[in-house]
Amino acid sequence: MTGSLAALLAGTAARRPGHRALIRGSAHLTYGRLWERARRYAAVLHASGVRPGDAVALVLADDEQFPLVYFGVQAAGAVAVPLNGTASVSEIAHVLTDADVRFLVCASSLRARAGAAAEGLGTRVSTVAELERAAAHTRPEDAFVARRGDDPAVVFYTSGTTGAPKGVVLTQRNILRNVTTMAVTPYAFRSDDVLLGGLPLAHGFGQICSMLTAFEAGITLVMMERFSGKEALALAAEHRCTVFMGVPTMYLKLLDAVADGGPVPRFDRVYSGGSPLPVPTFHDVRRVFQCPVYEGYGMTETSTSLTYNHPGVPCRPGTVGVPIDDGVTVGVARPNADSVELLPVGEVGEIVVRGETVMAGYLGRPDLTAEVIRDGWFHTGDLGTLDADGYLTVVGRKKELILRGGYNVYPREVEEVLAEHPAVAHVAVVGVPHPVLGEEVWAVVVPTRSQEATCDLAEEIVDWGRQRLSRHKCPRHVEFARTLPLGASGKVLKRELVSTLGPVAASRSATESGAAVFRATGETLGGPVGGVPGPG
Repeated sequence: MTGSLAALLAGTAARRPGHRALIRGSAHLTYGRLWERARRYAAVLHASGVRPGDAVALVLADDEQFPLVYFGVQAAGAVAVPLNGTASVSEIAHVLTDADVRFLVCASSLRARAGAAAEGLGTRVSTVAELERAAAHTRPEDAFVARRGDDPAVVFYTSGTTGAPKGVVLTQRNILRNVTTMAVTPYAFRSDDVLLGGLPLAHGFGQICSMLTAFEAGITLVMMERFSGKEALALAAEHRCTVFMGVPTMYLKLLDAVADGGPVPRFDRVYSGGSPLPVPTFHDVRRVFQCPVYEGYGMTETSTSLTYNHPGVPCRPGTVGVPIDDGVTVGVARPNADSVELLPVGEVGEIVVRGETVMAGYLGRPDLTAEVIRDGWFHTGDLGTLDADGYLTVVGRKKELILRGGYNVYPREVEEVLAEHPAVAHVAVVGVPHPVLGEEVWAVVVPTRSQEATCDLAEEIVDWGRQRLSRHKCPRHVEFARTLPLGASGKVLKRELVSTLGPVAASRSATESGAAVFRATGETLGGPVGGVPGPG
């Protein structure tokens, strides 16, 4: 694989200069204009002392400025280090130090925070407005700086669930291999497609799967600075969007917006990723939107997508499909073994991957890199199974596996069963410390809007589980919440649920008989709680 991300946009601009690349409110940019402005930004960066290989941090909103600055960085031969706009001063400062960032571009509204983070570090800070004013009086670069396939293109920082965030180094080859494959299959983009983009661009799903694949294919990307179901439906109707990509929580919001009277989107196909899509939600989306729903799986360390259900192969709800191409090999290995021992069809093990999309490593951390890349395989930390046809099913994270009384409980399996209950809109299952069993199974349920959270409903949900699950898998405790805590990429933050539920469990008697104990919480679980106490 040759070329670079800058070459990707340059090629599309040469091929479709007058076609709209992106729409954001009243801003409409063609590919020719987008590439010209990106080269102006590259010239300003060069004049500011940025050299090929330097790290440039982006603390931006999800608007048209993100791709302009992003491709300006790529055209300058530098390395993009995107951060979420909600990052704190300490989080930004950690990244600036860890990645040796020379230049930071931020939204004007984030200038004070970025400046405080950069103080004393030698990092130059510029707002987008300042960069744009300089670019208006600067001749665009005639060409982009050439980069090799193994040169870093982007450094993504993990969420830091097990310590300080780590920098995931993705090379030009890593990302290009994924993007050029995904644009053809599973996304199967056509020249007249319009993609509704509601994913955060600082994260891999939004940046690589949405923005970069759209620009590789030369289609139009409709941007949203902040996702809402109501606005998404309005934009889809206004711009006749044909494709949507989102995480499961986004689909729940779209379904709610339709139920509130919003226009049913006329999508040709939709794609889900980021976290498992509950099978009932899959069927609801397909029924309401009247279009195919394709679910996939991947992670930042593998340049996002690894497997997908996609056009041309049978779609199997509950699975995340098959490898995206022959260059990606997915296996299921015995967990915690010294070497990779691939397991037979149907056995649960750790999902392992090899291929050109696997990261170069964690920035400056060869020790951590060696822990996850062993025998040529990247160890994902996820548990799953492969069937005889190569379809992958993800059953949960290794660290989220619940060990109750010596029995393994996979949260995804329990969540799928509880999600079938007609009163359950969203559910997360976690293991909470227990003095006798090690861990106990707790379910946190967001009821449907028409359903009141009561002790009777909690009992009903537990009974539903008892009838469909082995005894050790069935939740003994149900908590209700209006929403679940979500990260910036839309994933449920289960560590926050465990952190909140732990003290609740500890306050209850360790000698309880095992009967279910319930409480309805009035806020997002993880914040203030209170409500209806139940028996026990």
